[in-house]
Amino acid sequence: MRPKTAMHLARAGALALLLVGYAGAANAQQPTAAQIQTSREIVVASGASRSFEPIVPGILQQAIALFVQQNPDLQKQLAESAQTIKPEFDKRIPELIDIIARVYAGRFSEAELKEILTFYNSPVGKKYVATLPGVLDESFRLAQAWGNRLSEEIVTRMRAEMKRRGHTI
Repeated sequence: MRPKTAMHLARAGALALLLVGYAGAANAQQPTAAQIQTSREIVVASGASRSFEPIVPGILQQAIALFVQQNPDLQKQLAESAQTIKPEFDKRIPELIDIIARVYAGRFSEAELKEILTFYNSPVGKKYVATLPGVLDESFRLAQAWGNRLSEEIVTRMRAEMKRRGHTI
């Protein structure tokens, strides 16, 4: 698996788990069918549903790796089997969309959901969706570089402080 694909898979999985985790904390009031439908449309229009595409292949890869550990001679057959059953599990992605739609529906009124959907269907909303992956990738890269610089500064500062206290580290 390519590093960038793995990174996207990890982000998608983390997002899905995060949103699913919040589902239990939703308001006691059940969302309406209209709220859930609008929320589904938001998940699709926002591009979130596209981020789920790597989930099934990633889980299949994990299963292959598990079975290859048990019998390395079966790698080719396992890969072929995974490709055979993949469409069956790709059809399950709407379940995740529904789960996440219920999270949105539990947090926003029908009017708010319609405003959100209007934004995502607007020209600027579509540009936002198209641009967001690049913005997130660049932001992640820049945040990582910033964190590395900060770490170096902290280590240098800690050494200086410990030296001031009579310790060389």
